[in-house]
Amino acid sequence: MVVETAVEGLRLAGEMAWETWWALVLGFTIAGAVETFVSEERMSAVLGGDGWRELGLGTVFGAASSSCSFGAVATTKSLFKKGASPVASLAAFQFASTNLVIELGLVMWILLGWQFVLADYAAGLLLIGLLAVAFKYAVPESWFAAARGHLQSTEGVRDPSCGMEVDPTSDDVPSVETDGGTEYFCSESCKEAYLESERQRDATWRDRLLTGDGWRLASKNALGEWEMLWTDIVAGFLIAGLIGAFVPRAWWTTLFSVGAEGTFAWVLASAVIGVAIGVVTFVCSVGNVPFAVILWNNGIAFGGVMSFIFADLIVPTIDDAYRRYYGLRLAAVLFVSIFVAAVIAGVAIHYLWSGIGLVPPQGQAGGTAPSGYTTYLNAAFTVVFLAQVYVGYWQTGSDAESEGAHAG
Repeated sequence: MVVETAVEGLRLAGEMAWETWWALVLGFTIAGAVETFVSEERMSAVLGGDGWRELGLGTVFGAASSSCSFGAVATTKSLFKKGASPVASLAAFQFASTNLVIELGLVMWILLGWQFVLADYAAGLLLIGLLAVAFKYAVPESWFAAARGHLQSTEGVRDPSCGMEVDPTSDDVPSVETDGGTEYFCSESCKEAYLESERQRDATWRDRLLTGDGWRLASKNALGEWEMLWTDIVAGFLIAGLIGAFVPRAWWTTLFSVGAEGTFAWVLASAVIGVAIGVVTFVCSVGNVPFAVILWNNGIAFGGVMSFIFADLIVPTIDDAYRRYYGLRLAAVLFVSIFVAAVIAGVAIHYLWSGIGLVPPQGQAGGTAPSGYTTYLNAAFTVVFLAQVYVGYWQTGSDAESEGAHAG
């Protein structure tokens, strides 16, 4: 019986992975292309203020700089250290770079439906606004100054390509000698992306767009997105499939029965429980979507689904990163503010969408694309993915061998 249930769980996970494969490739391809044309230096230079302009730019840059939760936190840390305001970096950029990105929207559209996609962006903007108000008016400026000082005094070695922290003492860590010293990388693809970026430092975005080298860098950046996120995505599908198979519906019914269905107490409890579940699942926002399907099919309120997805930035491992970067006090501020803002945003979007008739029937999920599209799209985007692998790995290796031969 256990084996049969486990097989059923794996089947559910496989089905969800099959449905979303093309969307993930498309999302990471777009993210890699955007990363090729928008640099961290350019972003940090315009995010110093805490007005509407900086809030909007932080949100746009974040949505364009798609990343895993750890990568988003690392990049945000760098922007904050270089002078970006808390509003633009910790509120707007950090949240948008994990929860307002195209791959999340595509996967959510396929597995949950377009109503959830629109709700994600609307509630996400509300959450960013709530965080901005809290950071500007409720948190003393001296706390952020102390956090920046803590960051500058404890900063470790960071991959200049993706922002992840690396251990320079490791024997197998990739590295490059530069005029400014040694740069260390979390992976070979990040190293190659960095080298390609350096070769094109003086090129304009038009030059990059119209040359093969520019698109080769975009392919490497897309592969870097895969390297950062694939474990979280696989974990998300497996967790969702196995929980969907092993956990009986009666358990979920009991969990989501706080307050009568449709009442404020039920909506609020769903939002709080959604955030709590999101905190303990240790999965990124994209990986959360398959589990969100399980929650939606088993009785959580519409707003609770959104609150659950928004909790990816306060999982324990991320909280520990906040503590190491900014100190315990600001780490606690980030946890509490994101938790509360996710609950408020979830409740608000639930009632707004209910009021305008955009909440689908409970448990109804899935996109509205024509029947049979999945096989064709998966085939097409598998070709795109293989082309990126060829350009990012084999062609890079061939170029390196060629350069070595000429050097000899």
